[in-house]
Amino acid sequence: MARSRQGAGRDGGGWAGRKRALTAETSARWAGGITRATNDQWALARRGQAEEMAWLRGQIKRIESRLARPLGAKADRQTGVVRGYAGRAEWHAKSRRLRVLRDRLGALEKDWADGRVHVVRGGRKLAGLRHHLDRSGLTRSAWRERWRAARMFLMADGESGKRCGNETIRVTETGQLSIRLPAALSRLANAPRGRYVLDAAVAFTHRAEEWRDRITTHRAVAYRVHLDVSRGRWYLTASWQRAAVLAPPLSAVLARGVVAVDMNDDHLAAWHLDAHGNPVGEPRRFAYDMSGDAGHRDAQLRHALTRLLHFTRRSGAAAIAVENLHFKDGAGREQYGRNKRFRRLVSRFPTARLRARLVSMAAEHDVAVVAVDPAYTSKWGARYWQRPLTTATRMTTRHDAAAVAIGRRALGHPIRRRTAPPPHDRSDRAGHRTAQAGGKPGSREGPRPRSPGPRTGSVRPGNGANVGDQRAQDRSGHAVGHAPWPQGP
Repeated sequence: MARSRQGAGRDGGGWAGRKRALTAETSARWAGGITRATNDQWALARRGQAEEMAWLRGQIKRIESRLARPLGAKADRQTGVVRGYAGRAEWHAKSRRLRVLRDRLGALEKDWADGRVHVVRGGRKLAGLRHHLDRSGLTRSAWRERWRAARMFLMADGESGKRCGNETIRVTETGQLSIRLPAALSRLANAPRGRYVLDAAVAFTHRAEEWRDRITTHRAVAYRVHLDVSRGRWYLTASWQRAAVLAPPLSAVLARGVVAVDMNDDHLAAWHLDAHGNPVGEPRRFAYDMSGDAGHRDAQLRHALTRLLHFTRRSGAAAIAVENLHFKDGAGREQYGRNKRFRRLVSRFPTARLRARLVSMAAEHDVAVVAVDPAYTSKWGARYWQRPLTTATRMTTRHDAAAVAIGRRALGHPIRRRTAPPPHDRSDRAGHRTAQAGGKPGSREGPRPRSPGPRTGSVRPGNGANVGDQRAQDRSGHAVGHAPWPQGP
């Protein structure tokens, strides 16, 4: 509340004043942690306000442009003209929707100008659950226990140079946990210098070696203590910041091929491609379930990405190619039409969460992430790669073929394949291949040598008006003109 009252101005003096007021009741370290967490929460709420205002402005602009069009008017993509609404009832409903969005935008802009944010310690969902205890199956005491656990604050930032990297919450190499008590609670200390040592030992199973290396060299480690009411357990979370690592050149990353991934609402379709753009081995699918609460969805996503990264390491590739998809504008009618089933499909795509998770988890495995343009990857993949890659023992889906198209685009190869020549064409004969392989990434096919010997309307090998000017491999046609061959007397 104190930070929100100060408005949107700079908070240097106000931050110091709040810290001094808390220091008198607690200690300098605890006051610094509390004020820093409060300021971070305020900044996060401000970013949320900015994103919501941008979304509201976009929705208002789309609805206004469609309301200005006649009923039933068609869209024109070349001129950028949007379509009109289908009928009078829809037009009237959208005009009411427009007024609601304008009111929301006005209220947000006023809060933004005043620097006011709306934050609920413990979560707005849990606070609203208090009024529906009968439907949630909770008693008043059970809800209050969850509410207190969610609002509890017990965390401390790390300090480099201090013992074990944190002076407030300290965890030794043997797992001993001790807390530096505030001045008001110093009478409860059971160790020197106002510290309280817990009987329970701490053990980390994930990145334990990295954590041990940091505390032995006294580098900063931040800790957070929280209570899981449903399990009746206390948990300690450790976090630290890593030094920035320079990204390797793209050519070096793609030298060993790439694992291409086509993202769907319920699974990831992956296929390993070599440096020439040829699929290697069998396609893989990593399923996940995006239903349930946020914790379940996050766990499903992390599990699928972990299996994807293990598959990438086993295949020998050093990069993962994904589509640069984003659904920032939501899944409303104004953006994706009246097909409710398609809008639900789009809303289930975990694009932002998957991209953020994949980048952070891939950095731990020294795997690069390459984002490509998603245009026509599914369409061209199904047209040019699904049938050739289907065998008697392997059924290639559209998603597997789209992964091949994504990988080829990341490697710099064209997606579309050349059409097969006639069975006994004079230039290609029956043995010419239709799939490309070899060569440098992004290169064009060179001229094919001709059989020597005089032929009517032909030229000697290596001559001609357009020799060497071959078309790109992803074009279906091929036409080369030749100059007439002069005959002797």
